[in-house]
Amino acid sequence: MQDRSAGILHHRPKRPPPYPRLPLGRHLLDIQAIQDTDLLRALVLQRHQKAPLGHILISQGWANKDQVLHALSRQHGIQQVDLSKHTPDPRLLGRKPAQFWIGHNALPWLQLGPVTVIAIAHPEHFHALKQSLKGSFDQIRPVLAAEDQITALLTAYFREELALAANTRVPLHNSIRHWQTSNQHHLPLILVTTLTGLMWCAPVLTFTFFCALSVLLLSLFVGLKMCGFITHLSHEGQVATTPLSHELPHTPQRLPRISMLVPLFHEPEISRKLVHRLQKLTYPRSLVEVVLVLEEHDIVTRAALKAASLPRWMHIIEVPHLGTLTTKPRAMNYALNFCQGDIIGVWDAEDAPVPDQLERVARSFEQTADNVACLQGVLDYYNPRTNWLSRCFTLEYASWFRVVLPGLARLGMVLPLGGTTLFVKRAALESLGGWDAHNVTEDADLGVRLARSGYLTEMIDTATFEEANCHLWSWIRQRSRWLKGFMVTYLVHMRRPRLLLDELGWKRFLGFQAFFLGTVGQFLLAPFLWSFWLMLLGVPHPSASILPMNVLYGTAASLMLFELLGISIAITASFASNRPSLAFWAPSMILYFPLGCIAAFKALHELVWRPYYWDKTTHGHSDAESQTPHQQH
Repeated sequence: MQDRSAGILHHRPKRPPPYPRLPLGRHLLDIQAIQDTDLLRALVLQRHQKAPLGHILISQGWANKDQVLHALSRQHGIQQVDLSKHTPDPRLLGRKPAQFWIGHNALPWLQLGPVTVIAIAHPEHFHALKQSLKGSFDQIRPVLAAEDQITALLTAYFREELALAANTRVPLHNSIRHWQTSNQHHLPLILVTTLTGLMWCAPVLTFTFFCALSVLLLSLFVGLKMCGFITHLSHEGQVATTPLSHELPHTPQRLPRISMLVPLFHEPEISRKLVHRLQKLTYPRSLVEVVLVLEEHDIVTRAALKAASLPRWMHIIEVPHLGTLTTKPRAMNYALNFCQGDIIGVWDAEDAPVPDQLERVARSFEQTADNVACLQGVLDYYNPRTNWLSRCFTLEYASWFRVVLPGLARLGMVLPLGGTTLFVKRAALESLGGWDAHNVTEDADLGVRLARSGYLTEMIDTATFEEANCHLWSWIRQRSRWLKGFMVTYLVHMRRPRLLLDELGWKRFLGFQAFFLGTVGQFLLAPFLWSFWLMLLGVPHPSASILPMNVLYGTAASLMLFELLGISIAITASFASNRPSLAFWAPSMILYFPLGCIAAFKALHELVWRPYYWDKTTHGHSDAESQTPHQQH
């Protein structure tokens, strides 16, 4: 007891001498930390930015952190302390959850009788903190500490708690994390046995049933694409927005702070180029925060980033390695605790966003209705000329993101988000619990949960360029992960179909069915669809004995029309993406999509045996990044 009391007395903070309550800039000038011209420039910037003056000065390189901290101490009359050798007190930290201390950039430092000394990084927010601490502490007194010191101590203390919480942020009824325990591995055996028995007892009838089912599911998906295509053509040249966007007046506001999450895992080659690409962004440095999210055990990526010189507005968050779950959504859930932006965005490691992308995001959110919680940008590729596979991959994405999705957004349908270039209001994202850490297509799942909660998603006219998958096995692995995620997302949200219908309404409910059932079904049942092409070779269809020939020929003709529609969309997309030469490759897409059949059966196998396995896509195969997208025709 005597030793502890002596330690407390030794660390007892002393109040700094009183200074006149002048603006922060005046104190910085008094200690000769900045020039008059830099202060004037920072004040001009502050008129258009939602950022403290000190943060602007540091971000622009006009002042350093120690100088601003010293000036804040003088301005608010608060003792400045060094926490580099401090060990947090568990009894004090335990009075509030980890998210509270991290969100307020505060840390209980010392207990002096009835007074608790709280280390804070932003004294201008102390009054709000004091109100939030009522009932947990009798009396509090602030001291000033560096934000990075407070964050480092909180991260070290709460790391395991935050890592475990990242696994379960989404409520159980909206998550797939129960699947591993509830799924019975004998179910596939039962299904295979049943199908084998049906094929043995009534082979033609069973085959015909699956042919009809495959055509139905494909028709649903093609119908959805057609709705998007027609709507896009009728509004060509206009930005795709949802119908409610015009309700809000166009009033200029100060730019918001945006936090961009960039998950990295075994990306040593890509990560070296990433910093260079993101430095081309033109958004104010004081308002952009790029969080490079690494797995704790990813030594190679950490070493690559260590060799790179990170700017002030980029920093690294390492996700603790606990258990066997290593997924992108889990990593983002963990990093979300440390983000400071009002808008949370996601980029992938190989992404090259256009320089003014964040300005477009800020302006779009300003002009949309309050219930627009998410903006989805366009995904494109910078290496379409690598080979045939990369050309088809680029055409597929151009068809979806430049033609179909904008049309569906105008119709107010559920938008299955892409895994990158999506921007979500932080309040909406946190109200939904972030991302489902166990879903390998967390983006599509988030799009559905946003719609179910009454939020709208809009498309935004800005593009991010990635590396198109140009190796067959890598393509199959990536596509199998997507299809497994679509299966998972469908199973989760169809647990209570009536509730889903009530929340989405008939139009969006049918759109949900068309996308997920149609996407998965057309690949799983592709062999039954291929049977109709045999008729073109003069081979009788297996169902000819029980179905009229006009039905069979009509179905085959419909499939041909579906293919022509897909080719038409691809040609339209090639011009929409300013790559008209890709239109010549659109007819070859008929040979591209059958590859998804292999991926679908791989996905089905993993759904049963490895539902949480993240089959990572490797990048860095192409050297076309040095070219601008408009040069790669």
